[in-house]
Amino acid sequence: MLYKRENRGPLTPEQEQEEIARIKMPRPPEVFGVVIEMLGSGKMRVDCDDGLSRICRIPGKMRKRVWVRLGDLILLEPWSVQSHERADVAWKYTRTQANWLKRKGYLKKINWG
Repeated sequence: MLYKRENRGPLTPEQEQEEIARIKMPRPPEVFGVVIEMLGSGKMRVDCDDGLSRICRIPGKMRKRVWVRLGDLILLEPWSVQSHERADVAWKYTRTQANWLKRKGYLKKINWG
């Protein structure tokens, strides 16, 4: 089990490998995105990998458990209605996971980091 890493120093190589092994990859309706603006009430504006800018909300099951900030790389699930304008946050990537995705070429259209 991985614990919060905020104030505990850098990851060991074993911890980094474990964290990279747990990376969630997008399935067909899902896209990568970077938070560009916080709007309040659990909503944010996100630049997406498919070239669109969407307003995203944090679903209730994630609201108190995951803290999303400006510049974070997230995985979005577009709504079935208004899919080009709205989405839900499905996953938040750690800094290590986001660096790995950038290095491997998964984040071609997003300007992250």
